[in-house]
Amino acid sequence: MKKGIISFVMAIAVLSFSIAHAQQQDPAARQAAMKQKLKDDLKLTDVQADSVSAIQQEFRPQMREIFMDQSMSREDKQAKIQVIQAQADKRIQAVLGDDLFKKYQEWREQNRPQRGGRGSGGNQ
Repeated sequence: MKKGIISFVMAIAVLSFSIAHAQQQDPAARQAAMKQKLKDDLKLTDVQADSVSAIQQEFRPQMREIFMDQSMSREDKQAKIQVIQAQADKRIQAVLGDDLFKKYQEWREQNRPQRGGRGSGGNQ
């Protein structure tokens, strides 16, 4: 009886881990989670969260291309990404308005994933 319970608990644990891992790998699940986080943390409407998410998704391939370009120096990559981020921010600011955009920028900085080798920023 005890073996059966332990086996059942282990099976549930493995299944839960598998589902969580699959969601981390699924871009649609990550995007849905990010939209929900925007709505919860910043109290955005569905339309605002969808718009911010769409703008981010539109600019993501350009940033990824720069990031993956091995011919550029780190400084050149950062400069180009800043230009693209400024373009995205301009559109996001138009959707959110000045006050909410400022909160969004603070939120984004607080929720930025930590990168190896950087002395500041990230979730501290």
